[in-house]
Amino acid sequence: MERGQVLFEETVVEEEELWHDDEDNYEGWHCVRTDPFPCPAAGCTFVAEFMTAAHLILVWQERDDPNLLKHAARARDVGRNPRVVAYRSEYGPSASYYAWIAAGRPVHGIRAS
Repeated sequence: MERGQVLFEETVVEEEELWHDDEDNYEGWHCVRTDPFPCPAAGCTFVAEFMTAAHLILVWQERDDPNLLKHAARARDVGRNPRVVAYRSEYGPSASYYAWIAAGRPVHGIRAS
């Protein structure tokens, strides 16, 4: 290498692939609708209207599932006006809360503390 020569290394970065649930029909399960809130990932323009993980609407089979109620309470505590509603496919892609847990709780972005 000669003195004063500028070297650089090119890095190829793959586009981020969000996690998805293998099941495709949770029609009639329950989800938590909220006031709209932005994805916390830097540079992401996604705006959620439901409790989500990796941009998937989290769904529970039972309306009174303790984990559904816990997440609704957390949304209430931060002022998101949560409502438990029956999930419909036109709301967008979904994932079972328990499949999400089993997958290691993948997320798209976490808000800085």
